[in-house]
Amino acid sequence: MAFHVEGLVAIVVFYLAILAVGIWAAWKTKNTGSEGDRSEAIIVGGRDIGLLVGGFTMTATWVGGGYINGTAEAVYVPGYGLAWAQAPIGYSLSLILGGLFFAKPMRSKGYVTMLDPFQQLYGKRMGGLLFIPALMGEMFWAAAIFSALGATISVIIDINVNISVIISALIATMYTLVGGLYSVAYTDVVQLFCIFLGLWISVPFAMSHPAVTDIGLTAVHQVYQAPWLGSINSLDIYTWLDNFFLLTLGGIPWQAYFQRVLSSSSATYAQVLSFLAAFGCLVMAIPAVLIGAIGASTAWNQTDYGVPDPKSKKEADMILPIVLQYLCPVYVSFFGLGAVSAAVMSSADSSILSASSMFARNIYQLSFRQNASDREIVWVMRITVLLFGASATAMALLASSVYGLWYLSSDLVYIIIFPQLLCVLFIKGTNTYGAIAGYLFGLVLRITGGEPYLYLQPLIYYPGWYQDDNNIYVQRFPFKTLAMLTSFITNVLVSYLAKYLFESGTLPPKLDFLDAVVARYSREHMDKATLVKSDNIVLNELAPVNPRHSLTLSSTFTNKEAFNYVDSSPELSNTEDN
Repeated sequence: MAFHVEGLVAIVVFYLAILAVGIWAAWKTKNTGSEGDRSEAIIVGGRDIGLLVGGFTMTATWVGGGYINGTAEAVYVPGYGLAWAQAPIGYSLSLILGGLFFAKPMRSKGYVTMLDPFQQLYGKRMGGLLFIPALMGEMFWAAAIFSALGATISVIIDINVNISVIISALIATMYTLVGGLYSVAYTDVVQLFCIFLGLWISVPFAMSHPAVTDIGLTAVHQVYQAPWLGSINSLDIYTWLDNFFLLTLGGIPWQAYFQRVLSSSSATYAQVLSFLAAFGCLVMAIPAVLIGAIGASTAWNQTDYGVPDPKSKKEADMILPIVLQYLCPVYVSFFGLGAVSAAVMSSADSSILSASSMFARNIYQLSFRQNASDREIVWVMRITVLLFGASATAMALLASSVYGLWYLSSDLVYIIIFPQLLCVLFIKGTNTYGAIAGYLFGLVLRITGGEPYLYLQPLIYYPGWYQDDNNIYVQRFPFKTLAMLTSFITNVLVSYLAKYLFESGTLPPKLDFLDAVVARYSREHMDKATLVKSDNIVLNELAPVNPRHSLTLSSTFTNKEAFNYVDSSPELSNTEDN
């Protein structure tokens, strides 16, 4: 394949335009936020993101390179088809559920990151533990889509994969570094427009190619391969359901989503943004579905691609750029490539910003440097943006199974963080003991279930397992959802058991080594003001707190029973009398 100068020029122009928009957004909003909360302005954009920009940026966060390429691949691959293209419906339902049940309580309480409620209720240690799967999910996701972008660009314009990955990562990291959420949000508007326009321009040209059969015919009849509508075998129904719940429920507890929720000007706006993004995800999936259908309806031996077809060459995951390259005119394929690179960067920048936000606030500030100045936190965020961007790039270049690592880490988000989020927001009385037990049970059940993408053999063989062609054991049983439910139930049961044992006097207070139940012996004095700013929260939405103890017992300000217990303490009564 010849080197395409025109394609390279088109990509360079597109990247420069995105970088210019990101820098402009940073300059336009550089004075947003007072001198004392610049870090919060970078993380949640001053909480003044409107419906238009907010709807675009939340949609673009989900409509990434994996979303576009993966949907086209699922529709194209024989034996799977549209029936297995679960991402559009799954992520849309995830956004709807997030808007209905999670957006309002998170935004109304004025949190800054997704981990804030965990540290507020469970303490800084548990917040650090939950940061691990959250970070893994964001970093491996960014690495996977950088890797996909490099392969896509190399297919179209035939340049070195490593160079394309490095340049793309530099651009995304640079504008995220200078502008934070503002730059990410405004560039998402441009990127989403490019994705929509680029893919829709490509579809008519690809569909009208002489080698392409009517996709309406190939949807239900076998022409070149099995019908692209696909089907679900009875043996695979539980696997399908497991993956569907993973996408739908596991798509909620991501910092990239809650960063948009928490940047909204009100709780109602946060809900509306979620619903708009759900609709946007469905709309943006349509051209990807059509491109996958076109790939399944093409006689590839009548094109310059030749034989064998992409699935036989094990290039099914690249079906979208292959369709652009061989079924569209050159200038159209370059425009479509711009759309794909836009999709990748719109997700990569969000992941990098999300990871750096959680580290700077929940690990560095709230766990180690509670008295750190705002300027210090801003510099920590900038440094971690660079570090996480470089790490994701390195993994994209060096790791041979980035997608396998991302699948495993996204499973951990579903199995560990989602049930913890349910408990911390909706189940009264859960504590750190239950959270740790649920965390460990979910982790063990997931790891022992195996992971084919990492060639990780299972230790627990659930009903319906089988051996694939690579002698890897694959589970048909929905063990991921089982692990999630086990984690949730364990959290609740252990929490109430610990609460009963300490409050009934069965266990002495000194054994409450995590300071999770007996508030009088708490050693964690996390200032409420570092978690929730008073001007971002309606006071009547807080649990009642006795002002006398808000400083000395701040780490338990949601635990009314603990305050009642302290009120009866003779030591405190004598102190107040004095």
